[in-house]
Amino acid sequence: MRFVHNFSSMIWRNRIWFLCALILSSTLSVWAQDVVDPDIVRPSGVNGPVRKAKAVTQKSSDADSESDAPKAKKSKSSHARSHRARAKSKEDDDTIAAPTQFTPDGIPKTSAASIIVVDANSGRILYEKNADQVRQAASTQKLLTALIVAETGFLDRPVTVQSTDSMCDPVKLGIKSGETYQRMDLLRALLVKSPNDVARCLARDNAGSVDAFAQLMNRRAVQLGAVHSHFLNPNGLPLPGQYSSARDLSLIARAAYANPTIRSIVCLPQLVFRYANGRTRELENTNKLLRRVPYCNGMKTGYTDGAGKCLIASGTRPGKDVIVVVLGDSPSKVWRDASALLSWGLLL
Repeated sequence: MRFVHNFSSMIWRNRIWFLCALILSSTLSVWAQDVVDPDIVRPSGVNGPVRKAKAVTQKSSDADSESDAPKAKKSKSSHARSHRARAKSKEDDDTIAAPTQFTPDGIPKTSAASIIVVDANSGRILYEKNADQVRQAASTQKLLTALIVAETGFLDRPVTVQSTDSMCDPVKLGIKSGETYQRMDLLRALLVKSPNDVARCLARDNAGSVDAFAQLMNRRAVQLGAVHSHFLNPNGLPLPGQYSSARDLSLIARAAYANPTIRSIVCLPQLVFRYANGRTRELENTNKLLRRVPYCNGMKTGYTDGAGKCLIASGTRPGKDVIVVVLGDSPSKVWRDASALLSWGLLL
């Protein structure tokens, strides 16, 4: 009789333990979903944990891919082919490139049209290749846009979007006329995701118009010594008469690197942007080196059909900071070239 009683008690104890374990497992599962990603920066006014999105489906590509060609309407079959081609291209971009080859002098061999590697602190040129060649800068010139906005200050002030701000293609954040945002939130989105509508909005807010802001860009460029550049818009979309060079962009990049506000943004792998209606979207940095190499700490990507793949990348190690400007590279080699030059420059 005592055996039956003990056996019955043991069964109930096991059931209670099982129930407690089930409750604990469910609690841990819910907690894990609400863990905040430490690399995500919340926008102003967003409190509490932000869940990392599993997938973000947007009409615009996640890559920094401004195009100078108008978009044509596609049939279903051509759209499917285009989708497969984009998927293949993205797969190629993410594939680890072949090992870097070196010249007899120990400098990494690269395929870019124009290159310069500089010490970010002293400005000393470590390596250059066609550094004064006149080229399209694409979105890398948004560093100058961001520098002017950051230097103007009052980043906590509101900006109201106007209809003219969205008159650009193809990469947009989707801000709408009448919506209000904090300057700092727009500046972060500009440097992380590179939307062209945000660049126009910040430029118009800063100088009254895009044309007036372009004059500020040229004036600031001359002050920095970038005298062989001419800028006509804040986003880098191609226009006749707009140009720069790797050397000039390195001068602009050094000034941006020395700015604490810009420095704190370009290193972010991702951030969360909050729209005026309360919707949030996770923005992933277009600079893939931030996720691939530990010594990279910024700066800005760019692409148009005419400019090719462009990248300004910064890297650091104790006692040394290096900036690399790569213009006119290919999608499959730009990341390899820039990371190899960064590594080489930091180890000199």
